[in-house]
Amino acid sequence: MHEYSEGFLTYLDKQRNMSQNSIIAYNRDVSEFSNYLAEKTGAGLKDASNTDIVAYLFKLRNSGKSAATINRKTASLRTFYGYLLELKRIGANPTANIKSPKVTRKAPDYLTIEEVDTLLSLPGDSVKGVRDKAMLELLYATGVRVSEVIEANLGDVNLRMGFITCTGEFGKARIIPMGKPAREAMDKYISESRPKLIKPGASENHALFVNYMGERITRQGLWKLLKEYARQAGMDGKITPQTLRNSFAVHMIQNGADLKSLQELLGHEDISATQIYLSATKNRIKDVYDKTHPRA
Repeated sequence: MHEYSEGFLTYLDKQRNMSQNSIIAYNRDVSEFSNYLAEKTGAGLKDASNTDIVAYLFKLRNSGKSAATINRKTASLRTFYGYLLELKRIGANPTANIKSPKVTRKAPDYLTIEEVDTLLSLPGDSVKGVRDKAMLELLYATGVRVSEVIEANLGDVNLRMGFITCTGEFGKARIIPMGKPAREAMDKYISESRPKLIKPGASENHALFVNYMGERITRQGLWKLLKEYARQAGMDGKITPQTLRNSFAVHMIQNGADLKSLQELLGHEDISATQIYLSATKNRIKDVYDKTHPRA
């Protein structure tokens, strides 16, 4: 932890409305830079210069950090020094004019519709199975992030109207529709299984998805159950929560969704993050062309 941790954490939560995972990552990034400064120059965070930050990012690159990781750490430092500037602890932001490295985006991994159907058919009718079915259906039906699923509360779901409200990484609330299978799975879970999982006096009795202890399900818990269903489906190592989010996006585009609407559904701040899903569609069109055109 660094000397400004307490105030910075509050700033990220209350003013930037970031998710807990992002808050932890941003604060950790600043702490690592603080340790670097102390070891390299003995300077404190508020005394860092543009040259110090450039040297730190150069060190990260030489140590083998990916462009995406360096971009995240650069964003963390930009946000932190913007915070100090607001507090008037510094006269200028030392991250000004520092460019982030260009990230080469690879095509997203996604499942076919048949693979999704296989995966979603696996959970049984036990209390856990009904919960898992609802969770998997929700992930694929809405494309929400894993953090949004585990942070969701019961009041965020409107089954009568068929939507869930999510507050994403940048604090912008969005309303995402749910299809009939997801609504039915969620209704069964909320009315039948969830009451059996909630324990009297549980601290998380407002959480949407809970574990056997009646507490909010964790990221690790969700990953563990998804890994088990992937093993049962013969797709071990191929499926993550992000794979279901990717599958949602790719299948939407394949069926005619426009990029702007998809951007809003996914909660992307920048449409360039949404455009990556076009590559998967282009590859599919090329495959169809190669297989069907007589002069391909």
